[in-house]
Amino acid sequence: MTRRQAEAARRNVEKAQKAARAKKTLTKLPKQTRRDLGHQAAMSRQRGGQPGHNLEDRTRQDLYEVAKSKHIEGRSKMGKSELIAAIRRAG
Repeated sequence: MTRRQAEAARRNVEKAQKAARAKKTLTKLPKQTRRDLGHQAAMSRQRGGQPGHNLEDRTRQDLYEVAKSKHIEGRSKMGKSELIAAIRRAG
């Protein structure tokens, strides 16, 4: 998970908590939402806010920057999956 993803997860948790406070309880959130929020928070704590190592965990913009540093041509027209494949081919 990248720093941006960790921040987004933190914002999502804060937003859900704010909504829950407005409703006075987290128990009114759907069970899957509560589970997902807990999972996001646990993963972020586990990494200490550091980005994940898997390319699939990164955003397209993060992958674009990696491709740029590896001088991969045509990167601006590539989607996330294409960037991942090109980065892996480039080594």
